[in-house]
Amino acid sequence: MITFWQNIPLYLNPIIFTLGNFSFRWYSLGYLLVLATIYFMLKKRFQKIASTNFTFDQLENILLFSFLGALLGGKIGYILFYDWTNLISDPLSTISPFVNGKFVGIYGMSFHGGLLGAILFGWLICRKYKLNFYQILNFIIPVFPLGYFWGRMGNFMNGELYGRITTSKIGMHFSQVDAKQNILRHPSQLYEAFGEGILLFFILRYFTEKTKWQNKMFPLFLIFYGLIRFIIEFFRQPDPQLGFIALNWLTMGQILCMVMIGVGTVILIFNSKFSIFKQFSNKQ
Repeated sequence: MITFWQNIPLYLNPIIFTLGNFSFRWYSLGYLLVLATIYFMLKKRFQKIASTNFTFDQLENILLFSFLGALLGGKIGYILFYDWTNLISDPLSTISPFVNGKFVGIYGMSFHGGLLGAILFGWLICRKYKLNFYQILNFIIPVFPLGYFWGRMGNFMNGELYGRITTSKIGMHFSQVDAKQNILRHPSQLYEAFGEGILLFFILRYFTEKTKWQNKMFPLFLIFYGLIRFIIEFFRQPDPQLGFIALNWLTMGQILCMVMIGVGTVILIFNSKFSIFKQFSNKQ
């Protein structure tokens, strides 16, 4: 028997409103909520700290440039990690925000590419201000998962990144991919929203209250995000153009998460000597 819970995706419209050829989607709203949540959480965090080597105006600019870097890196990362074959066969459609002459905005994004883009752009603006980027990174990263929650909820509203077929009652019917209503799939978007968003936020919040961990938030983020995402990938449907990448069970997302865990572990071990981002310390 199909329950209301299992049919929730049938009641969701990914488009909030349409004006002519322009459609504003929940997914786009999700990105705005990501930025707004991180901004206000950082403002609250900044106000709690007695003194810093940077101003909030500088932090605002770093956040804005990092957000732009995340958008650019997310798109480039998706193309390189997940869609390189389509880039070769039809490069214009890969980067175009239009489909059949209708504006659909930015779609096809990679979290790992977005993270790299945000780090690069953030590092560049910190270099301009002569700030310690590693310090800034450790300051920003604890609030990031709470904002990221909205991005995964946007995926759910879009009916994309759905999970693998299941017989569990927690499964949902995604009509975009399965015509038969008796086929249920894991709502992996919700798993990721709460796992990589809410759960990770509270894990990092726990460590921010421990003095010895406060300058190690970035590697902790890499490790815990990688672990949580690696596990949830077992419930998420692999990208159809790629399928399984290795050993007939590893997805591209899991491979990238393994890299994250490895990088985070190395940074954590050598944290006191980690100087890649420290060369531009504040000269005030």
